[in-house]
Amino acid sequence: MTRSRFRSRRRPPVALALPALLAIAFLLMPLLGILARTSWGELGTHLTGPDVTEALRLSLVVSFWALGLSLLLGVPLAWLLSRVDFPGKSLVRSLVLLPMVLPPTVGGVALLLGFGRRGLLGPWLENTFGITLPFHTSGAVVAATFVAMPFLVISLEGALGGLRPRYEETAASLGASPFRVFLTVTLPMVAPGLAAGAALTWARALGEFGATITFAGNLPGTTQTLPLQVYLLLQDSPEAATSVSLLLLAIAMAVLIALRGRWTGGASVRGAAPSPAVDDTDPAPVPPVTPADPVGPQGSAPSKGDGPKSAAETPSWPLDADVTGFNELTLHAEPGTTIAVVGENGAGKTTLLRALLGLTDRAHATLRLGDTDVTALPPHQRGVSWVPQDGALFPHLSALTNTAYGLRAQGTPRAEARAAAQSWLDRLGVGHLAHRKPAQLSGGQAQRVALARALAARPRLLLLDEPLAALDQTTRAHVRHTLRTHLADFPGVCLIVTHDPVEAVSLADRVLVLHDGRTLQDAPPTEVTRHPRSPWVARMLGRNAWPGQATADGLALTGGARIVTAEQLPPDTRALAIIAPESVSLHRTRPDGSPRNIWPGTVREITTSGSRLRVLVASDRTPDLIAEITPHAAAELHLAEGATVWSSVKATEVTLVSL
Repeated sequence: MTRSRFRSRRRPPVALALPALLAIAFLLMPLLGILARTSWGELGTHLTGPDVTEALRLSLVVSFWALGLSLLLGVPLAWLLSRVDFPGKSLVRSLVLLPMVLPPTVGGVALLLGFGRRGLLGPWLENTFGITLPFHTSGAVVAATFVAMPFLVISLEGALGGLRPRYEETAASLGASPFRVFLTVTLPMVAPGLAAGAALTWARALGEFGATITFAGNLPGTTQTLPLQVYLLLQDSPEAATSVSLLLLAIAMAVLIALRGRWTGGASVRGAAPSPAVDDTDPAPVPPVTPADPVGPQGSAPSKGDGPKSAAETPSWPLDADVTGFNELTLHAEPGTTIAVVGENGAGKTTLLRALLGLTDRAHATLRLGDTDVTALPPHQRGVSWVPQDGALFPHLSALTNTAYGLRAQGTPRAEARAAAQSWLDRLGVGHLAHRKPAQLSGGQAQRVALARALAARPRLLLLDEPLAALDQTTRAHVRHTLRTHLADFPGVCLIVTHDPVEAVSLADRVLVLHDGRTLQDAPPTEVTRHPRSPWVARMLGRNAWPGQATADGLALTGGARIVTAEQLPPDTRALAIIAPESVSLHRTRPDGSPRNIWPGTVREITTSGSRLRVLVASDRTPDLIAEITPHAAAELHLAEGATVWSSVKATEVTLVSL
């Protein structure tokens, strides 16, 4: 706050302040001239004259028709420019901007040569449809649309560019077609930008003069709009012209004041961020899932009155996928399997999910769910639901309508979809929040609503991209328990991208370790925990992992040191030495006795891990080593950062994993 006040009070340089003040005066002087020269006593008479009222009526008709045409043509054009890459895109954007920099009279001439009776398209319009644009009200509409539509396209394109695509991609994964996504997600979320562009477009069309008089003429009652009326009044009644100019000025200023600068930036996504004011520490109880809770495939609405189903009647969706491109791997999983996808940044985890969704060109998935090959299907027809890291709840919809979105997109009647959505919200303990918007939900509540929305859509494959990463530890534990409860009865396959070893071990039946887009390890969590095949995974699991070459008595480390192990591998085998932190002993003097591996080092960092302490020991002989000890032991050793210590590890405590 102090810095902000300092900046606001800082005196600007005179060399910049003086020209800026002159610019303000230059822009203000014409407006003051209109106000000073207006005959205020005759203002009502001037504005209620029959010619002026007729011109005003015609201006309103023309401007609103121009706004309608601009919305009809400009909104799809703005979406195309912001969402689709195609050859000549920069040229199309230049064409959009051209009417803004083109002299209006030149624009009128161009319209004559394009749509006039002797123009390129004019004769065809007249002979085929009997439409003559020049010197007709429709011509005034075309002229106003030509000069005003760029304001709408530019404003809306900026708003669309600021809208992160994950909302639209999430809607597609719930079964919504591209056009439905556009109508129900994209447009509502860019509504401020659309409204600003529409207001500017209408105001510009209302004040259009040059293109109108050149293309449509100046015919009273037909094409003589208010700006053209001002032009005529200047010749016979300057006072009346000033009064009418004041009216147009007032309308323009009202539009700009109402917008309050919104046209200068992209539309904000209202309600996109969860409110920290809502507490999630006392969630509603989560009812257990019973077999009477049917979950069907995406695209098949449940029938009213469905009762409990036997195992033979419950649909199931095994997964078979071959992924090529940046990712090169094969996946097979039986129904009910949860796979944790782990790997360091850039390993291809999110690319894998997006390939299964059909949303990326970096990788291609040949995907089969159950007996159906969905490879050639677009994302909204695959039956694959996706929950991004932040949930991507649609901010303009309540928790209930968010959850019902997938069912409604698949054609389920509104009442039935909302009843099913309420049921899912109740199951996940957030049914009492059904009518809240995402901005009124805490992080944990929003994640449960996002999960309910994905499950309510009846997917065949469920993809969760770090669903608990943004939550605090208490909320994360509760949501993890809730997620584990509902995944146990999910009839398809679930893939969870995570960096949390607790999530990987507690939620998953298998752990898929990726490295550079390829499978490094695919095994049960217990196997990955005991024998991690990557230093990154070992560190994620809290283990020490030292790479090296197998020797006759252990491992020759990359830095030149050696570690003695009880188990042996064939010489020269690439391997990892895995050392559990609790297997490392710390001493203030060189220890005697049985340890085969002893190294000096320095305490670099001490952190807490539950009821124990994790001590990071740096050494010039070996890679950094993590030891886990009790606070009592740390006190006896008088440990502190910078202290000199000796580390020891028994040969029997080292596990070798071949790479």
